[in-house]
Amino acid sequence: MLRTWTGARQRIPAVCQIRLLHNSQPVSSPATEASTSKAEPDAVVEAPKKWTPQSKRTGLIALKRGMTSMWNDQGVKFPVTILQVEDCQVTANIKTPKPDHTVYHAVQVAAVNRSPKSVTNQMQGHFRKAEVPPKRYVKEFPVTSDAHVPVGTTLSAIHFVPGQYVDCVAKSIGKGFQGVMKKWGFHGLAASHGVSVSHRSAGSTGHHQDPGRIFPGKKMAGRMGGKQVTVQNLAVVRVDTALNLVYVRGQVPGVDDAPIYIRDAKKVMDIGRHNAAKGKEEKILPKGVDDLPFPAGTDSLAKTLPPIIEAPAYRRSPFTPPE
Repeated sequence: MLRTWTGARQRIPAVCQIRLLHNSQPVSSPATEASTSKAEPDAVVEAPKKWTPQSKRTGLIALKRGMTSMWNDQGVKFPVTILQVEDCQVTANIKTPKPDHTVYHAVQVAAVNRSPKSVTNQMQGHFRKAEVPPKRYVKEFPVTSDAHVPVGTTLSAIHFVPGQYVDCVAKSIGKGFQGVMKKWGFHGLAASHGVSVSHRSAGSTGHHQDPGRIFPGKKMAGRMGGKQVTVQNLAVVRVDTALNLVYVRGQVPGVDDAPIYIRDAKKVMDIGRHNAAKGKEEKILPKGVDDLPFPAGTDSLAKTLPPIIEAPAYRRSPFTPPE
C-alpha cells in the first residue's frame, strides 16, 4: 500500500495501490461495450496496453529544483533531489529503418514553454504541426514499437512510480581548467625542502625511449566538469501529482533549474529482461511496484490519484533479490 499526505502533519492510509497506475485509460464495462457494438457494428474495442518486461517506455524532461532531506520508517535521514516536470508534451513519434532491416522507434518530448519570438522558424513549424506551444528543451527517447505515445499528450510526474529506479542524465557543473589534485584526487608531491613550488604537480608523466610516448587516457590537468553525466539506479521515493514533482534519492548532476532527462533504470530493466529470456521467474520491478503506467503517465491519470504518493520501504540496492 502507498501513503498519501493531505496535510502538513496528517498521515492517512492510502486508498490506491501502485498496481492501479498501469491503466491510463478507463476500461469500459460489458454494458458499455454492448451498446457500442450495437451502435457501431464495425467498431472494435481495444483493451488498454499493459507494460511487459520487453517494453521500453519514453523518458521525461524535468527541471532540477534543489535538494532536501527525508526520513524513512526507521528514522534514518537521507538526501533527495527534487525534479519538476513542467509542460512536458510529446511532439513526435519517430520510426526509422536501420541497415540491419530493423526499425528504430523513438518518442520526441519537449518541455518548458517559451515565447515564439525566441524560437526559430523551423522549430515553430515543428511545434505548430504537433499542435503544442513552443518549447525550450527537446529530447528524443528510444522506445519499443508498442510504447509510442500520441502527439500532443501531456506527460506527468506520475509517469515514474514511487519505488522504481531511474537514470538521470544532465550536464555536470563546469569547474574550468583544474590540476591533477582537484580533478583526479592526486595527493601531490612532498611539501618539504627541496621540492620548491612543485608540490601540487603531477610528477613524472613520460616513459623511457620505448615506447617514447604517453598512452591515451593518462590522468593529467585539464577541463573539469561541464559534460554530460549519467547517474544510474536512483530510487524514486515520492511523487507529487499536484505540483508534478519527482523526489529521487541521492544527487543529480547539474545546477538548479537545469534540464534533467529521466528514464527507467537501464541496468535494472536489462537484468530483468535477461532473466525473463532464460525462463527465470524473477521479479523485474522493485518491491512494492506491481506495474508501470504504459505507454506513459499522462496528466489525466495524475488527476485521478492522490496529491502525494510515497514509496514503500527503501532497499539498499536495486540488485538485491526480491523478498
